[in-house]
Amino acid sequence: MKKIKISAVSYLNTKPFVYGLVHSALIDKIDLSLDMPSLCASKLKEDAVDIGLVPVAVIPEIKGAEIITDYCIAASGKVRTVILASYVPLSEINTIILDYQSRTSIKLVKVLAKNHWHISPRWEKGNPGYIQKDIKDSTAGVIIGDRVFEAEKVFPFIYDLSEAWKEMTGLDFVFACWVANKTIDPEFISEFNKVLIYGILHIPEVIVENSSNYPGCDLGDYFRDNIYFPLDDSKRKGLELFLKYIGDNDLN
Repeated sequence: MKKIKISAVSYLNTKPFVYGLVHSALIDKIDLSLDMPSLCASKLKEDAVDIGLVPVAVIPEIKGAEIITDYCIAASGKVRTVILASYVPLSEINTIILDYQSRTSIKLVKVLAKNHWHISPRWEKGNPGYIQKDIKDSTAGVIIGDRVFEAEKVFPFIYDLSEAWKEMTGLDFVFACWVANKTIDPEFISEFNKVLIYGILHIPEVIVENSSNYPGCDLGDYFRDNIYFPLDDSKRKGLELFLKYIGDNDLN
């Protein structure tokens, strides 16, 4: 049997999904890789994998894209690990460096800048090391993923992008969905969904496995207060509105 190729995000917020996959019989039926979000997206776009946990901003760019599970990476308010970090308040920011690891965060910060914060910064693409080298003075930067836990200790001004989205729209925000670029056997999808919920139901074990890698971070608080996995109606409405925003506006 040909294995299904799957790319999943390598961040902390995906650990429950990965736990479910590696603790199930499904692991023998898949070829799993753990990547940064932008690489998940490019692999799915280039047909290097069959399924990816991809940033939602790229869904319109993927031929044959279909969301295949009832689970996602989302937030209802503060997500904590997708931020705009700065040494000055919003009104004094003149440049924003964009995290190279995720397209969704780039689109989201541009939507917020235009429609919520009403600022018009210069946009610059971030390169590896930008957090330490380039965020300074009136230059802020978007930071996503596990690197935020260290950034929280450094920058005096932290603006949570999901929290700002909730303030602007009243809706939840979906960062990534499980998307296929081709028709997948319904039996596999059913088994895949069961594996994902298995991982979500075993978050205490996920915390035990990963706590030593995140010293000083309360993983229980993070998974309970910041990350939501079910792709429910509220999440779908937020996703639909976000895709409309990025479709109606030139955010390049």
